[in-house]
Amino acid sequence: MAADVVPGSDKSPVPLLDTTVPHSARVWNYWLGGKDNYPVDRVVGEQVREVYPEIIDVARESRGFLSRVVSFLAGEVGIRQFLDIGTGLPTAGNTHEVAQAIAPDARVVYVDRDPLVLVHARALLTSTPQGVTAYVEADVRDPRTILAAAGDVLDFTRPIGLMMLGVLGNVADTDEACEIVARLIDAVPAGSYLVVNDGTIASAEEAQGAIEAARRRKEAGDPYYPRTPAQIARYFDGLDLVEPGVVSTPLWRPEPGTSPRPIGSHGAVARKA
Repeated sequence: MAADVVPGSDKSPVPLLDTTVPHSARVWNYWLGGKDNYPVDRVVGEQVREVYPEIIDVARESRGFLSRVVSFLAGEVGIRQFLDIGTGLPTAGNTHEVAQAIAPDARVVYVDRDPLVLVHARALLTSTPQGVTAYVEADVRDPRTILAAAGDVLDFTRPIGLMMLGVLGNVADTDEACEIVARLIDAVPAGSYLVVNDGTIASAEEAQGAIEAARRRKEAGDPYYPRTPAQIARYFDGLDLVEPGVVSTPLWRPEPGTSPRPIGSHGAVARKA
């Protein structure tokens, strides 16, 4: 599929939606308590939640991780460009909102393959006057299309924050997922940062529910493949990890005064030297 670069104000025709097949962005929206989903998405969401109740915490903690990471990159590091692949449906505290609250001139390109995300992106992902917010309709498995389209908005001679939250688990083969990351990292300049967060199976206690949840999602047509923390760490090979490294998502630079507990997802941030 050709990429569609869509500024927040674009009024081009709305794509057709298939509401008979679940999609990860809509199922995720259901777990977050949103309303931008269909009965088929809610059925899958409930099936997963029955066997893996922690998925609700995983979804919520992923949003908190996004906010902390983007605040760190836009604030402490000074990143002014973000490529957010697998953005999902807009909720509160999206990447451009967090980044542009700190740096109004920040430029953000969102990437997702769900037409419903495109519809909401057009309506909701509006930028500050100084910055840019755009959308690319493309699949994570197609880095060439993503990079070509993002190049119309982002300056690939300047550092970029490459965000990949909850998306690499949609790629069945770990080696393929690592290759996708490597191709994207090769395309961004030194000083850029990779951010990854995905569902994991870190212990025997987590394994049963997470594996059954993955089985149900696959049977329903919305496959997701949780990995081990060691497999997540492979995405960062050759990069300089930011402290505290690869950790359970809530434990990555938690807000002061909080006492988060580990859950079945891991994330990290690393710099390309």
